[in-house]
Amino acid sequence: MTTCRNCKRSPANPPGGNPVPPEQPSGEIATARRLPWPREQVWGALAAPTALAEWWGPAGFTNEFHAFEFRPGGTWRFTMRAADGATYAMDHRFLEVVAPERLVIRHLQPGHDFTLTITLGVAGAGTLLGWSLLFDDPSEAARVRAFVAPANEQNLDRLAAHLAKQVPPPL
Repeated sequence: MTTCRNCKRSPANPPGGNPVPPEQPSGEIATARRLPWPREQVWGALAAPTALAEWWGPAGFTNEFHAFEFRPGGTWRFTMRAADGATYAMDHRFLEVVAPERLVIRHLQPGHDFTLTITLGVAGAGTLLGWSLLFDDPSEAARVRAFVAPANEQNLDRLAAHLAKQVPPPL
């Protein structure tokens, strides 16, 4: 099992970023984004493995899925490949799948333990997407926050680009 080398960077001195306080009170790293597409369309980009493989991960990453059982208790195993060719084996379990409003995924790599909760709320004609990683150990969240927070934003940028290719955003 390979652990993301970026997650091993010191949060007090992240490359290219602002220093992060060494102690964070919360084990949560969260973001939200309003998307101009209806939540059923956003849900489709989460539920379809071919769509998900196209946009999942930070900028420059590609994915190869090995198992994708989109149901509570189902397995999601895949390999992420970075632009530099480094590969990262990922092992996840779907805990909750509530179409089209909530997806809860457990990340199963020991030492990097977290639960990802994705919520999709109605926001006018669009969707308010919530993205929350809750780490079992708050110190782990503090350690990776400087990398994970911007990587999550890149992930959502890729989701928006994927959706825009499918159907342009409503005016």
